[in-house]
Amino acid sequence: MTGWGDPPAPARRGVDSRVLLKRLAQVMAEPGTGQERLDRIVSMIAASMETEVCSIYLRRDEKTLELCATQGLRADAVHVSRLRIGQGLVGRIAEEVQPINTADAPREKGFRYLKETGEEVYSSFLGVPIQRLGEVIGVLVVQTRDPRLFTEDEVHGLEVVAMVLAEMTELGAFVDSGALEMAALHRRPFHVRGVSGQEGVAMGTVVRHEPAIVAHAPVAEDPEAERARLHRAIEAMRREIDLMLEDDLVQGKGEHREVLETYRLFAHDKGWLRRMEANIDRGLSAILAVEKEQSETRARMERIQDPYLREKLHDLDDLANRLLRHLAGEDGTSRDLPPDAILVARNIGPAELLDYGRALKGVVLEEGSVGSHAAVVARALAIPLVIQAPRITREAQNGDRILVDGDTGQVHLRPEESVAQAFAEKLAMREQAQEAYAALRDLPAETRDGVRVSLMMNAGLLADLPSLPSCGAEGVGLYRTELQFLVRSRVPRRGDQARFYSRVLDAARGKKVVFRTLDIGSDKVLPNMKRQDEPNPAMGWRAIRLGLDRRGVMRMQVQALLRGAAGRPLSIMFPFIAQIDEFERARELVEREVAAERALGHAVPERLEIGAMLETPSLAFAPDRFFRMTDFISIGGNDLKQFFFAADRENERVRRRYDSLSVSYLTFIEQIVARCAEHGTPLSFCGEDAGRPVEALALAAIGLRALSMRPASIGPVKLLIRSVSLADARAVIAEARRRGADSVRHPLTAWLRETGAPL
Repeated sequence: MTGWGDPPAPARRGVDSRVLLKRLAQVMAEPGTGQERLDRIVSMIAASMETEVCSIYLRRDEKTLELCATQGLRADAVHVSRLRIGQGLVGRIAEEVQPINTADAPREKGFRYLKETGEEVYSSFLGVPIQRLGEVIGVLVVQTRDPRLFTEDEVHGLEVVAMVLAEMTELGAFVDSGALEMAALHRRPFHVRGVSGQEGVAMGTVVRHEPAIVAHAPVAEDPEAERARLHRAIEAMRREIDLMLEDDLVQGKGEHREVLETYRLFAHDKGWLRRMEANIDRGLSAILAVEKEQSETRARMERIQDPYLREKLHDLDDLANRLLRHLAGEDGTSRDLPPDAILVARNIGPAELLDYGRALKGVVLEEGSVGSHAAVVARALAIPLVIQAPRITREAQNGDRILVDGDTGQVHLRPEESVAQAFAEKLAMREQAQEAYAALRDLPAETRDGVRVSLMMNAGLLADLPSLPSCGAEGVGLYRTELQFLVRSRVPRRGDQARFYSRVLDAARGKKVVFRTLDIGSDKVLPNMKRQDEPNPAMGWRAIRLGLDRRGVMRMQVQALLRGAAGRPLSIMFPFIAQIDEFERARELVEREVAAERALGHAVPERLEIGAMLETPSLAFAPDRFFRMTDFISIGGNDLKQFFFAADRENERVRRRYDSLSVSYLTFIEQIVARCAEHGTPLSFCGEDAGRPVEALALAAIGLRALSMRPASIGPVKLLIRSVSLADARAVIAEARRRGADSVRHPLTAWLRETGAPL
């Protein structure tokens, strides 16, 4: 044996990857159990690559790799030896998703040998991840006694074999009863805790937004034919992108067009095509050649921190998905949905989610944020939504049973029967509660001591309006007009907007609708706008600030609102007012447009209310003339809370740390209530807290008499309000303050339980 200090033996070229893959295909075609297949594979690879050892480690669970087959190591170590992810060279490969090639393994960083395997006598080591689309399934290793640095061709060859092994694992080729049950992907129960994007619970069937594509013939029998398939798919994809760019909806400048231009640039990238062709030359089918490139792109994304570069890699990833659909004959999302469809996706845009509409029972996203467009649409459609659910797109398959708990952010995929039973009981209890809420639909939200609270609903889509009479709301306290813009590829024309607003008022059937002007900027960008690179977009150029700077867009919307009203009463509300001059300028713009419409002989609203959203603490301290000037104020609780506590509501580390029922926050809101009462200014509260029964009760107790919330919250809030005395609730809050409590949540909920109130 060569000494540790001796130079490596001359590099030699191993077997061609195409030969390896042909031999692998022959081995896989032979009958036998999963374990017999794995054993034959490691023997074949070791012989083909002229190594003493070949081993396959598969992922047992999230943190552990298990030796599942070996040629050269001790046979009794199989299904006994395990390594944590990150432990030893094998664990490092799984963690970093990178090959390790060394002629002197014991001196390599992180080296650790397992006594029971007898591998201490082997010097050289080459290991590659067995991965599929960025998800590591296991590690493939070859070793020799003599120091040997494997050639680049050998490394590539082993990576190609690992890709095929990943695909075969995906197809269940190695599953056995006993120890190899671990190789059964997508069959075991999977539980993940994400983030609640929209409350509610649902039980149903998985529908993947991006259908999973598996290569049933991963080895290229005819490389020239596979190359031709790849080129046909690329040409079809390029034509598809060209047609998108020719569409009237993306004519002119704007972010939507820039995205497609970037797509087209990547689609014509010669390096991208060359790498996929090289994968086919090494023996992979066209589908696996694209998947290998996509896996490497995703691995690079994990290592890159720069947001711009990550976004570009996301474009490549999306492009690979599009190419895979062409190769597999997919032509987009199927709309043949099961009756209990629950959508699973990496991410999704608002227009795509609207395409599914109310046919969905729930949505689970691997990415996303609580303020994203998709979350806003999910809330508008009253669909339970869980976001930031790790690995869900890797684990979920079309047809899987899935439980979605939007209240807690939990998802159960292929649940055990005991979990499914407990979930079904929770659903049954909610259905019983819904029956109780329906019985209250036409009754006022009036407390036992005779205080009436007006409950309004939030909306943003025409699809919301049919729920207005059925949910028991007295009107629409917040209509988010920006959703009409965000789900389209271009800014709607004034006439289109006017017709839309007219239909909204028609659907409301005389009930009040408060239209909030465009709350855009931050992450909400109009089709003809360029996204601003701002360090803190939530506190940046958005809402009224953008509207006053882009007066053309704001004037057009105001004109459309006036014409859509067609003489009917109209309420307009400006978002994100931080100081009085912003409201003065916005109000003046509306009054000028009213005068212009009157001069043109157009009908003007018989009653026009112009109000402001109080979302910044500064506005609570505005001069008295602001409160006299505005026709009404709506507290925007979501933004106000994050600015009051300096806690970004998109940041999971801090957003739940601060309590809406803290004494300091309630005291601040009470001051706003007092100022509005002093000047006779109508006041309401809009936001997530308005739709939570205990929070709604506390807001009513400190003086708020109008709350606006999502339609599904009106029943629970009304039920609680009708069950209690507001004077008693006020006394509980006052006592908690007197005792110096930081929050009134515990004393208030304890009192409600004592009185038997419906929580």
